[in-house]
Amino acid sequence: MDGHATATDLELLRAHVDGDRHAFAELFRRHRDRLWAVALRTLGDREEAADALQDALLSAHRAASRFRGDSAVTTWLHRIVVNACLDRIRRRQAHPTVPLPEGNRAEDGSGTGGIEPAAVAQDHDTVLVVREALAALPLEQRAALVLVDVQGYPVAEVARILGVAEGTVKSRCARGRARLAVLLGHLRPAVAATPSARSDPAGMVGDVPGVTPGNPGPAEGVGSGSSRYRRDANQEDT
Repeated sequence: MDGHATATDLELLRAHVDGDRHAFAELFRRHRDRLWAVALRTLGDREEAADALQDALLSAHRAASRFRGDSAVTTWLHRIVVNACLDRIRRRQAHPTVPLPEGNRAEDGSGTGGIEPAAVAQDHDTVLVVREALAALPLEQRAALVLVDVQGYPVAEVARILGVAEGTVKSRCARGRARLAVLLGHLRPAVAATPSARSDPAGMVGDVPGVTPGNPGPAEGVGSGSSRYRRDANQEDT
């Protein structure tokens, strides 16, 4: 166990493949905060994000032996998380649900899509508008913007995560920003004056949920279907 703290990500992944029961848990512990942030800001819903992260970690747990080492382990993990999120968005679009009226929600706001406890009350309206604007973007533009503009990853790294050319990432970001400028133009003074909006434009900070990497059960939604993103979920691309 003591050796896990000094092991590299690649060493931990290989130790997991070789049967070390604790190596993958340490790998997840190192990167869970950023993986959770990507899932939460991509999906805009805490329960959906927690489920997507669980699916992604289960998929990575099983697919570790197929990791070829052509890029960083973190890139591979982020790719699987993004793919799990996009799969959930596609399923949600294919089978839309009708939200419950406000009066039917739990009094503590714990229902799916409810108000997050961490949100400052005076900023809540702005948070919702920004979140809805992100949700209105095409999937590819949303994923690129979350990784580049919200999470601050370099374009080159995002290109590796998404499995596309750097120019494609730049193009998606540019188109996404143009859409957001139209959707959020009326909020520009308020967003600029609100510290919480600047530090967390999607308004979705919060504790990382409990995820149990290594659960032997099947991970639904990751690696299913035929899209490029789904194919990339369980194998690494250059």
